[in-house]
Amino acid sequence: MSTTESASPRLAEVVAALDERYPPAWAEDWDRVGLVVGDPTALVRRVACVVDCVPETVAEALADGADLIVAHHPLLLRGVSSVAATTFKGRIVHRLIRADVALYVAHTNADVANPGVSDALAARLGLTDLRPLVPAPAGGAAAGGGRGFGRVGKLPAPVALAELVAHTAAVLPPTAWGVRAAGPPDRLIETVAVSGGAGDSFLAAAVAAGVDAFLTADLRHHPASEHLAGGGPALLDAAHWATERPWLDDLATFVRDRLGVPAMVSDLDTDPWTVHVSSPASPVDKEPRP
Repeated sequence: MSTTESASPRLAEVVAALDERYPPAWAEDWDRVGLVVGDPTALVRRVACVVDCVPETVAEALADGADLIVAHHPLLLRGVSSVAATTFKGRIVHRLIRADVALYVAHTNADVANPGVSDALAARLGLTDLRPLVPAPAGGAAAGGGRGFGRVGKLPAPVALAELVAHTAAVLPPTAWGVRAAGPPDRLIETVAVSGGAGDSFLAAAVAAGVDAFLTADLRHHPASEHLAGGGPALLDAAHWATERPWLDDLATFVRDRLGVPAMVSDLDTDPWTVHVSSPASPVDKEPRP
């Protein structure tokens, strides 16, 4: 056994450290987190951090020599009766097992953690004085400690919505989706709520928080329209992957510092949208609706 291998932790040790930082008990009841594939006695010499465990990120991890993939989105979220190689997810499971690569998932337990997914997103915008957008329920496993879904914070200085959109597009990982916004372009923005991933279930929380704008992903036409008609804060809608990718940097730093294991971060854009063409008339040239 080499010196490097003798210094490498076992998978069980890595899982214990990740479970301590992102306790599975913090996950939503419907979620599926923790170790998905892997032998707890195996050595972990290198870790790959990804948003999605898909064939492309698995290939990247294998090429990098990773023994463990830590993903944000669950590979097996809903119950399955087969992981045969004739299915999309079954092929991924088979490839991981054949390559002796483990898979661990931290999803909604990483969303509510402090620091967690939305803290990393807030940091990209330079927000300060952070607090949860939706605090973890009192008496629940994740209660206290500044934990909860989303974050609310203050910009270094007030800016117009159009300027905030441009800044957001510049600091988030590039995607074909980019960043779109709803609201008067000249609306002054000082306080911002953010939520990594799909966040239209938090529209009411953003209103209650009294923020000037809410950045999230996967906003839908009718909920967004009704939110604005009711006088809610301006909306910024970015690609789902782009709002969660910043967290991977924090995750990799934790793995390196806590476990002394090299960790790579995947920048492979797994957002499903690959082409975007703006309409001939730029939205900022249009008169905003009242």
